[in-house]
Amino acid sequence: QVQLAESGGGVVQAGDSLRLSCAVSGRSSSLYDMGWFRQAPGKERELVAIIWSGNRTDYVDSVKGRFTISRDNAKNMMYLQMNSLQAEDTAVYYCAAKHIVVSTYDYWGQGTQVTVSS
Repeated sequence: QVQLAESGGGVVQAGDSLRLSCAVSGRSSSLYDMGWFRQAPGKERELVAIIWSGNRTDYVDSVKGRFTISRDNAKNMMYLQMNSLQAEDTAVYYCAAKHIVVSTYDYWGQGTQVTVSS
């Protein structure tokens, strides 16, 4: 069983930066593909960024060039560096994990709120 815990959310102004962290416990994070998702009020949850077990990364178009996903398997941590934040980035951000042999993200954190004021 894998447990995930996010931290680092907050209230910032447009143009500011934040770094979200996701602590992984229960299993080695190196066995998992991991991602950041977000859900804004009244909207569907969307994938923001993925970091595969081999450290390849993918991003949704709206955050490319602004957000950077990374992981430190030695510390069982994953991060999302968010720069040039925009009001449209306001959402609850969730970290998620899936074992490398499955296709569904089935481990989720509790979420952390990011609010960007314009």
